[in-house]
Amino acid sequence: MAEEEAIEVRFRLFDGTDIGPDKYDPSTTVASLKETIIAKWPEDKANAPTKVEDLKLINAGRILENKWTLTESRVPVGDLPGSIITMHVVVRPPQSVKRAGKEKENASRQGRCVCTIL
Repeated sequence: MAEEEAIEVRFRLFDGTDIGPDKYDPSTTVASLKETIIAKWPEDKANAPTKVEDLKLINAGRILENKWTLTESRVPVGDLPGSIITMHVVVRPPQSVKRAGKEKENASRQGRCVCTIL
């Protein structure tokens, strides 16, 4: 079985700047890529992610699952040998404790019907 060559990937951030490109083994998982993004996150950017769950990677319109490898997440159509794959990075905004409490409170109210007669 022929050895697969490294895949070159760059990560496009929300403001259009990039992290990379760097070469990764085809068996690298999406979770591992997210850890790399967190480690290489530019210090001057706001909304820095702190854990893997804070990030979503999108490739060719698909949100990639953490357990997938690079080989599983590639889109073979239009993929040229030696080309760089650009994955878009979406950062989930941090959720404050107060806001999480309000969402639980609002969820309990959703089952009720309220009518006001003037």
